[in-house]
Amino acid sequence: MAGPKGSDRGSLVAAWAKVLSNTGYVATDRAEFHDRVCELVDVLTVALEADAFDPRPVEQVGADLVALRLIAPETLAGTVELIGTYLGPHPRVPTIQAAVTAGFVRAAQARILHEQETLHRSALDARDGAESARRVSEARFRAMFTDAAIGIGISDTRGRLVEVNSAMATMLDYVPEAMLGRYLIDFVHPDDPPDMLRYFQEMVAGQRDNYRIERRFLRRDGSALPTNVTVSLVRDEHGRPQYLVGMVEDTTERHELSEQLRHQANHDHLTGLGNRALFTERLHAAFGGTPGQRVGLCYLDLDGFKAVNDTLGHVIGDQLLIEVGRRLDGLVSAPGRMVARMGGDEFVVLVEHSNGLDELVALAERILAAVAVPVHVAGHRLSTSASIGLVERSVFDASPAETMRDADVTLHWAKVDGKNRWAAYDPERNAREIARITLSTAMPAALEREEFYVDYQPIVSLADGKLLGVEALVRWTHPEFGRLGPDRFIGLAEETGLIVPLGRWVLETSCRQAMKWRAMGASPTVNVNLAARQVAEPGLVDEIAGIIEDVGIPPTSLQLELTESAIMGTTGEPLEALRRLVDLGVRIAIDDFGTGYSNLAYLRHLPVHSLKIAGSFVEGLRAGQLESVDAQIVTALVSLAHTLRLDVIAEGVETSEQADLLRRIGADSAQGWLYAKPGPPEDVERWLT
Repeated sequence: MAGPKGSDRGSLVAAWAKVLSNTGYVATDRAEFHDRVCELVDVLTVALEADAFDPRPVEQVGADLVALRLIAPETLAGTVELIGTYLGPHPRVPTIQAAVTAGFVRAAQARILHEQETLHRSALDARDGAESARRVSEARFRAMFTDAAIGIGISDTRGRLVEVNSAMATMLDYVPEAMLGRYLIDFVHPDDPPDMLRYFQEMVAGQRDNYRIERRFLRRDGSALPTNVTVSLVRDEHGRPQYLVGMVEDTTERHELSEQLRHQANHDHLTGLGNRALFTERLHAAFGGTPGQRVGLCYLDLDGFKAVNDTLGHVIGDQLLIEVGRRLDGLVSAPGRMVARMGGDEFVVLVEHSNGLDELVALAERILAAVAVPVHVAGHRLSTSASIGLVERSVFDASPAETMRDADVTLHWAKVDGKNRWAAYDPERNAREIARITLSTAMPAALEREEFYVDYQPIVSLADGKLLGVEALVRWTHPEFGRLGPDRFIGLAEETGLIVPLGRWVLETSCRQAMKWRAMGASPTVNVNLAARQVAEPGLVDEIAGIIEDVGIPPTSLQLELTESAIMGTTGEPLEALRRLVDLGVRIAIDDFGTGYSNLAYLRHLPVHSLKIAGSFVEGLRAGQLESVDAQIVTALVSLAHTLRLDVIAEGVETSEQADLLRRIGADSAQGWLYAKPGPPEDVERWLT
């Protein structure tokens, strides 16, 4: 958001000049003063619009006001108020207000110290000068002491007040006479640390000449007065401590502004809840707890909140966030608990003394129920839900950063698992996710290092047990995780696109192995799995044709397997690619048939040669039970395939009873552990010999 422009800038200059004129004496002419105020406004505007905030020019603005002898508290208060009015709303405005205040106060303190030193020098000059000069100096000192706007008190070395000016007495709601003779300690707030007493003792001993400290004094009614105190030691002509002169500045307004700025720095401006900074502070404090203490986090965000912002606008979205924040605050706020807005539509609940995961689950259920109640905003009835990640643990089991990381991960799980639910942190699931990411990033290099290899599982005729073909199954010898089956990495390869080069390598490797078997006098068909991502590649047909030509394998000896869901969704160019492959002589098989949602009318138009019945159907076959549900399903699938003039391969055959039933049903061939597990090429060669 840009700073004030045009008439807004002129209004700020005029308003600020008026405030400064009303709260102090302006020594320059009006035109020169107006130009000076314009320069100060330009400094604030540059600071507001800068990419990175530099506090020094803004602090100099506060110092310049003091340099103009505008040091009244009303001057600072009016300046801070005008900055908030004319430059806001902007997230940097509180920072600018704080910087102006800091510069003003430091300059005022320096001025006060300078005046104090002037008083000190005046006292020394009066001692060494003539009697008449001493009287003049004392009169000047008395006038400054009596009429000073800042509180001044003088005590002896025992801490008994011997002089108090009107400003000091007014601060504490006394008359000066009522304070004389009393000890300074009587006016110090009892809850403040005892530093002042130590400093006092050092000054009385002559070990310190001055000190500055923030101190709370007691007013006559017992209320606390925050002040800035500067104390100087006055020595006698022999250098011995004689008096202590204290100058007291009322910092009530600055203290209130500091508290306001601190609140703004630690609370979300929209919902009023704690923000990320306050939450982080509380979380770190919880992890510094006692042995046995446990903490819990409910990290949530709203499902579909972006759609609300995109369709109804950010104003409606903000109102939704305000209402959700109000509900969470009413539901969660209690000793040892807090709810904070982390940004956007994300909220987090901290339970500082958790009693276990059951407590967090119950809290998450209540949060889900509270968020689910529709919100009425500007005539809209908004229904929303939340996803929540739960982490509950001992404060000695992890760090705050690790706990927040785990909460973020768990929130993601709740989203992935379907939203409108909670998910608890599970170390085993997290380890699997990390391993999954590790594998994903390691795959490209693994292909280059030749960590992949191919096993082959025989496909045999059910009629006579003759070897008809083999299915090529890729494996990964991972240096850390050991031997990995395709279920561990094929899905990742498809997500990352590595399935394309990996599939090409498997195809070429399998074809070359098939040629070695042909050299032995055998010609089994080699079945190679083809992913949907590969089918969508524009150069697939040319690539396969090139491999067939380079290796020299007959195209009819190659059968490509696609899953039912992949091939049923094939249209356009991918479907044309399959037809071109069939035209080359390559065979096509549907893998895991029966587990998807096939359009049977569409099936008869596909360039397919074989159906592979999923092992989940074969598993249910029992000896002599042709009337069982599984047997009837397999019978229907075989009948359908034969009607379409397709070969049938049964997967997952493990018993001779299953093989017998499949033979009676009419399946053509089978593969499974009854015949052989997937293994190296040498196992297939034993079949051939």
